[in-house]
Amino acid sequence: MSSKSKLISILVVLILIIVGLFYWQQHKKSGNDEIVIGISPPFAKPLQVAVNEAKKQGINVKIVEFSDWNTPNITLSHGDIDANYFQHQPFLTNAIKETGFKLKPVGVGVATHVGLYSKKYTTLDAIPDHARVVIPNDPVNQGRALLLLQQAKLVQLKDPNDHLSNLQSIANNPKQLNFIEVEGPQTARAVDDADLVFSYPLYLRLAKTIDPNKALLLDDETNKRYAILFVVRDDYENKHPEKAEKLKKFIEIYQTSPAVNQALNDDIGKNLWFAGWK
Repeated sequence: MSSKSKLISILVVLILIIVGLFYWQQHKKSGNDEIVIGISPPFAKPLQVAVNEAKKQGINVKIVEFSDWNTPNITLSHGDIDANYFQHQPFLTNAIKETGFKLKPVGVGVATHVGLYSKKYTTLDAIPDHARVVIPNDPVNQGRALLLLQQAKLVQLKDPNDHLSNLQSIANNPKQLNFIEVEGPQTARAVDDADLVFSYPLYLRLAKTIDPNKALLLDDETNKRYAILFVVRDDYENKHPEKAEKLKKFIEIYQTSPAVNQALNDDIGKNLWFAGWK
């Protein structure tokens, strides 16, 4: 090989190395700039629309799904994700109390109505004595379920306004209902077996067990207590100021994008959700 050919070969190799390093650095930078948000599966579709909208503005967001309601906070606390989006303020407050995690909300998402559902009975009056009633087993959502059962006049609570009521808080149970406690996401699948189930439109639509619009009773609460929150670690803005700004912009996109609004209507049901940030 001539000296000229050797020189050309060396230059080609150097160019390839430089190009390779450039793309590696770009990939590394992109990976570092990517915002990772942990969610529950029912929130995926509208959030993915927000991800697509954000990408048009140069904001890269990755969604990671968790099947339970404990792992998203554990993973966030360990620093493996940037934020999560699956819980409302009462749930977050209780989680912090139980675990000591240093977490905080940085944005508000949607709130959904909850309902009482049955495949066996078409009215609340038809619910028989000793009926099997499924409710969530976590303290916060169990309280929400009992408030709805009280609204249905199926139970009476010692404190009618206590949103943290539990089974021991029931003062009167005239039909002697038998309560079955399950993890919140599993309430949607219990509709096939139980007499009456407290559940959430998002999870029912995902499980495809019953039309979320066919509740025997929906809650009449439209305050923002149960709006789903974007949650981060307490030190997130200090440790990741640039990503924190991008997350703020992403939340704004989620709240204001017409495409996201339409996705929420399609996925949850137009009359089953309302904006928690308004």
